[in-house]
Amino acid sequence: MNYRHVFHAGNFADLVKHAAITLIMDRLVNLPDPLLVLDSHAGAGVYDLDSEMARKSGEAQAGIARLMADNEAPEAFRSLKAAVLNANRKSGLQIYPGSPMLIADRLRRHDEYIGAELRADDFETLNRTLSSSRGHARAVHSDGFDLVRSRALDNRALFVLIDPPYEQPDDYARIVEAAKALLARPKPATVLIWLPLKDLETFDAFLRRLEALRPPTALAVEARLHPLSDPMRMNGCALVLLGAPTGLEAGLKEVVDWVVTNAGGPGGLGKLWRLTR
Repeated sequence: MNYRHVFHAGNFADLVKHAAITLIMDRLVNLPDPLLVLDSHAGAGVYDLDSEMARKSGEAQAGIARLMADNEAPEAFRSLKAAVLNANRKSGLQIYPGSPMLIADRLRRHDEYIGAELRADDFETLNRTLSSSRGHARAVHSDGFDLVRSRALDNRALFVLIDPPYEQPDDYARIVEAAKALLARPKPATVLIWLPLKDLETFDAFLRRLEALRPPTALAVEARLHPLSDPMRMNGCALVLLGAPTGLEAGLKEVVDWVVTNAGGPGGLGKLWRLTR
């Protein structure tokens, strides 16, 4: 696998994904049940925005840097901004917390986080990052889809984050397989699937396969920075949420609208809608 998230850390897509994660976690940790969180493609867990790789892309400047400078940003970003400030107590804006750090710092004593990562160097960084987290969090050097399937029937409340790099031709199919296993649970799981938006045909085909599983609840969130007319570039990103906690819609719409307004171009569009059964 050649994908390195550090090139894209703190970009517009991270803002959408990580704001959603914090909104979801803030609700789940207020429920009484013990929580298990599975992260299929955890990455390094934390990113140095001053590193050569991060500065090479410059994507954080149009993403997290712009958000942190906006004192009028929507309330839906409050938890994410607080986490970034906490990670940078000794610097201006050098450290960007990935999903493992955002989740681990919200765990209670009886909760657990397991993050899977295949890249050896990123796994080592992830392992170090989680070793200093407040909650019961750990990294596994394994295939994330295998992790999700193996723990799908855990009897705790379950939150699953699935966001592969989409370098493998079967990534979309493996997401559907994982969703099928999770939908078979006696207790519903909350599942967040992140997807790049390049062309409408690929996105629609995935949604049709997901709808064929007949999920009881499914919410789609899109941040289109550009019209989906050039499949050779990333025109935006999307989230699909299965079994989402109630009350998320307004916050998620605030997030995608802010991202599209501040990072998008002509023809940008924020959308939120429910998949029908």
